[in-house]
Amino acid sequence: MISLQLAIMIPFLAALFIPFLYKKIPRIHIGWIVLIVPTVLFITLTQFIPSIAEGKTYLHSLRWISSYGIHFTTYVDGLSIIFGLLITGIGSLVILYSIYYLSEKESLHHFYIYLLLFMGAMLGVVFSDNLMVLYVFWELTSISSFLLIAFWYHRKKSRYGAQKALLITFGGGIAMLTSFMMIYFMTGTLSVREIISSIDTSHTLFVPALLLLLIGAFTKSAQYPFHIWLPDAMEAPTPVSAYLHSATMVKAGIYLVARFTPVFGSHEVWFWLVTSIGLITLFWGSFNAVRQIDLKALLAYSTISQLGLIMSLFGIGSIAHQFGAAENAVMYTQASFAALFHLVNHSTFKGALFMVVGIVDHGVGTRDIRRLGGLMSFMPVSFTIALIGSFSMAGLPPFNGFLSKEMFFEALVNVSQSNVFSIQAFGILFPVIAWIASVFTFVYCMMIVFKTFFGPYHPEKLEHPAHEAKIGMLIPPIILAVLIIGIFIFPNILGDFLLRPGLASLYPSFNLDGMLKPISIWHGFNPALWMTIGVVVVGIIIFRVQSRRKSLYIPPGKWTFDQLYNSTLEQIELRGSKITSRYMTGSLRDYLVYIFLFLGISVGGIFLFSNAFSFDLSSNAPVSLHELLIALTMMAAGIAIIFAKSRITTILLNGAIGYSIALLFVLFRAPDLALTQLVVETVTTALFLLCFYFLPKKEKEDAPQRTKRVNVLVSILVGVIFVAVALSVQSGRLFESISTYFNDAYELSGANNIVNAILGDFRAFDTMLEVIVLFIGGIGVFTLIKLRARKGEDNIENQ
Repeated sequence: MISLQLAIMIPFLAALFIPFLYKKIPRIHIGWIVLIVPTVLFITLTQFIPSIAEGKTYLHSLRWISSYGIHFTTYVDGLSIIFGLLITGIGSLVILYSIYYLSEKESLHHFYIYLLLFMGAMLGVVFSDNLMVLYVFWELTSISSFLLIAFWYHRKKSRYGAQKALLITFGGGIAMLTSFMMIYFMTGTLSVREIISSIDTSHTLFVPALLLLLIGAFTKSAQYPFHIWLPDAMEAPTPVSAYLHSATMVKAGIYLVARFTPVFGSHEVWFWLVTSIGLITLFWGSFNAVRQIDLKALLAYSTISQLGLIMSLFGIGSIAHQFGAAENAVMYTQASFAALFHLVNHSTFKGALFMVVGIVDHGVGTRDIRRLGGLMSFMPVSFTIALIGSFSMAGLPPFNGFLSKEMFFEALVNVSQSNVFSIQAFGILFPVIAWIASVFTFVYCMMIVFKTFFGPYHPEKLEHPAHEAKIGMLIPPIILAVLIIGIFIFPNILGDFLLRPGLASLYPSFNLDGMLKPISIWHGFNPALWMTIGVVVVGIIIFRVQSRRKSLYIPPGKWTFDQLYNSTLEQIELRGSKITSRYMTGSLRDYLVYIFLFLGISVGGIFLFSNAFSFDLSSNAPVSLHELLIALTMMAAGIAIIFAKSRITTILLNGAIGYSIALLFVLFRAPDLALTQLVVETVTTALFLLCFYFLPKKEKEDAPQRTKRVNVLVSILVGVIFVAVALSVQSGRLFESISTYFNDAYELSGANNIVNAILGDFRAFDTMLEVIVLFIGGIGVFTLIKLRARKGEDNIENQ
C-alpha cells in the first residue's frame, strides 16, 4: 500500500503535468489520462477495507512545523475510508462522464486541473489528523470549487455563483479556524485523536468553539440559513454539480460534524443545533424544490434537503454520548448508523440524477420542466436511471433510499420519546417536520420522472430533437443505478465492511459488538412504515393537484436570505467605493501625506508608548565651525527647494545637498565614501537634467493655503520624529555596536579598509540581488515599450 500522504498528493502532482500532456498528446482526450488518478486511488483505498472492518486504524506522520506541533499526519479509520471511497469512486465516474459531456472546444486542461486540485483537497480534509493541515485542505476545497463553478466564466451567473460560494464557505472556514485555535488552547494539541480524550467540557471556551465549528460545517454543507450558495453554484457544468454538490464538497461539513461528535456530542447545545438546523434545512430544501421549474435547480434544493436529513441524524446520534456504553445508547447509535447509510445512498442516487439531468440538457438543450415531456420513448435508458434514482430519493422500495429513510423515521420516533435535553417539550415536532418534508420530497421526485419523461412530447419547444446519449455518458449513471438496487438487496455487505467501522469512529469508547442489529428489508408494520405509506398517499394527492396548476405555492417575498446577501454586498461595495475615493485621489502629494503621517504617528507613538525617547549628548564630539557651516548650507538648500520656481533651480539645490554630504565625508576622513557620493550625485543630477528637459513646461500653480499648512505640519512632524529617533538611537545603546565586528572582520578579509570589506564581502550578495531587480525592471520597461510600438504598427496596418 502507498502512504496516505502520497495518495493525497498524487492529484496535485498530476495537475502539474496536465498542461504539458495536453499539448504533447493532442490526439488523446486528456480526460482518459486524468481518469487513471482517481481509479488508482480508489483501488488503493479498497485495500484498507478488510483490515478496517476488523477494527484496525492506520496512522502515519510526516514532521513539518515541529515548533508549533503542525505535522502532516494522516489517519485512516472507518469514517475517513467511507469518504475517501466516495471521493475517488464518484470522482472516477464523473471524469468518465465529463469526457463525453464536455466539448473538445472547452478549456479541458483547466477543467481537469481544477478537478484534480479539488479531489486532492477533499482527500486531505478527510484523512488529516492535524487541525491546521485539515484547515489548509479545507480552504483549498473552497478555492478549487470556486474555479470549477466559474469554469464558464463568460457567464455572469457562473461568476456570481462562484463568488457567492467562495464568500460564504470562506467565511465559515475562518470561523472554523478560530474554533481550532480555541480547541488547541483548551487541549494543548492539534491532533483530533488526542483532542477526543483530552477535551474539557467545562472550559469557558468549549461552547464558543462548538458554535464556531458548526458555523464552518453548516456553511460548507449548505445548512439553513447558509444554504443560499448551493442553488447558484449549479451554474457549473453538470459533471461539477454531480461531483461537488452531491458526493463530495457538501459532504465536507457532514464529515466535520461526524468527526467532532466524540468531542462535542455530549453537550446539549450540540444536539439542539445540529438536529434542529438539520430538520429546518430538510424542510426548507424540500419545500423550495417543488417550486422549481429547472431540473438542476430542483436537484440543488433536493440536495440541501437531503443534507439536512443526514445532519439531523448525526445530531440525534450524539445523544448516545450522554449514556456512554449503556444499553440506552443503542437506539441513538442507530441514528448515526442511518446517517452514514443515507450519506452513501445519497451519493449514489443524487450522482445518478445529476448525470441524467445533464444528459437531458445535453440532448434536448433545455432543463425547463415546462418544455419537457414525453422523453421516455426517445431516452429509455436515461428514463430507467431517473426512475431508479428518483424513487430511491423518495424512499421507495426496492431501492437503497427506502432502507435509510425507514431508519430515519424510526430514529425520529425514538428521539421524540426521549427524556434527555428537555426533548419532551418539542420532541413531537421532530417526526412531524420530517414527515411533511418527506411528502415534499416525494412530490419533487415524481416531478423529475413524470414531468420529464411522461406526457406529450413537444419538439417545437426543444432546441434539439430528443435522442439517447452515447454509451460512454450512460455508463457512469448505470453503475450508480446498479449500486442503488444492489445495496437494497445486499445492505449488510455495506453495513459490515464500511458502516459499522465508520460508526466505531463516532463512538471510540463504545463496544458496538452485538449492539447494532443488521439491516433488514422488511421491518414489519411499525410507525416508520406507516409514515412512509402516508408520505406516498399524501404525496400523490399533492402531485396530482400541483400538476393541474401552474404553481401551488406562493413565492417568497423580497425579505429572503438571498436578498440580504445581495444587499449586504451592495452596501459593502458602495461604502468601500466612498472610502476608497477619499484617499485614492490620484494626487501624488496626497499619497505622500498619508505615508508620512502614518510613518510619523506610528513610529512616534511606539517610541512614546515604550518610553524609548532618551537624549544623552554628553559623550558627543564637539561640532567644529566648518562642520556647522556645511550643515547650515544643507539646511538652507533644503528649505530653498520648497520655494524654487524652476526645475533647474530645484535640481541644482538638490545637487548642492548631495555635494555637501560628500564634503562632510572628506572632513570625516572617508575618501571612498566621498568619491562614491560625488559620482552618484553627478550621475543623478545629469539624469534629472536630461529627464526634465523632455517634460512639458511647468505651469505655475498656487496651492491653497490649507494645503500649504498641511505640508508644513507634516514636514515638521516627520523631521522632529526622525531627529528624535536618531538622537535616541545614538544615546540608548541596547546592544554592543556592530562596528567592533566589522573592525575585526575586515582585516581577515584582506581589504585595505573597512568600507571596502563591507561593500566587497558583506554586501556583495545584496548588491547582486539589487542588480537582478534592476535587470528585471529593465526587461519590464523594454517589454512595455516593444508592445506599445507593436500596437502602433498594428494600428497603422489596420488603417
